[in-house]
Amino acid sequence: MRWDDLKFFLAVARTGQLTIAAKGLKVDNATVARRIRALETALDARLFDRNPKGYSLTEVGQRLLPSAEAMETTTLQAQAQLQGRDDSLEGVVRLGAPDGFGSFFLAPRIHKLARRHPKLEIQLVALPRVLSLAKREADLTVAITRPKSGRLLAAKLTDYHLRLYAAPDYLKENPPIRDLDDLAQHAMIGYIPDLIFDPKLDYMPILGRKVVPQISSSNLIAQLNATLAGAGLCILPDFLAGEQPGLQPVLRKTFSLTRTFWIVAHENTADLRRIRETIEFIKEEVRANKDIF
Repeated sequence: MRWDDLKFFLAVARTGQLTIAAKGLKVDNATVARRIRALETALDARLFDRNPKGYSLTEVGQRLLPSAEAMETTTLQAQAQLQGRDDSLEGVVRLGAPDGFGSFFLAPRIHKLARRHPKLEIQLVALPRVLSLAKREADLTVAITRPKSGRLLAAKLTDYHLRLYAAPDYLKENPPIRDLDDLAQHAMIGYIPDLIFDPKLDYMPILGRKVVPQISSSNLIAQLNATLAGAGLCILPDFLAGEQPGLQPVLRKTFSLTRTFWIVAHENTADLRRIRETIEFIKEEVRANKDIF
């Protein structure tokens, strides 16, 4: 068996697609297919089932996966040490985060980490979805739900609070809001139900069956901008909406929600210094700004 074939095995196992694996490895599809066949021949076992949707691991492939990932980890650590990256913090860190936290909290602060380590390349992916660490879509993610399976390490960043917010002009032009029952008379802004990427973001059932969003978006920033424009009421995080002079909280004393941010890394790469330093930087920034959460 050629050990180098394992990186091709890992790429296909994580993506399930020959084309995507080839693009990530910067080779053509034929090369990936050839290296997979060579590995299967050497092991005298079929590692993937091929089907119209792509490649899925066989039972033998599932057994090989942990060993291949362990070898990958050792290789990454050896490269970092031999090339001096453990000292200089050189390389790429891709950080996934929900759109609100990524765009409004991390984006204005991430330059501090870049200045601290000039050779570090930071890629911030702020999207309303969960990036897969197992498929190497990111090196780190900020999650709203702590992962319960997989080879992942999670640490709590902070709790954060959410409230109902509206623009002052909207509140002046519409009936008063004394309790949650009054919300049925108002325009609501929220998530598109079948595009909610985490169940903990499904707020509408908490408000009652009569409350249905008139305007929906999968993107929190779009919801914020619609609320600022006076389109209706919206449940927004305090760390985001509380910084907006054009919004004011509604039912402040009687309604609030609490959720949690977690920082998550894959155990294969969690010990790399560039990963450790990025995690510690995010924790430092959250601690330094705990009041806004």
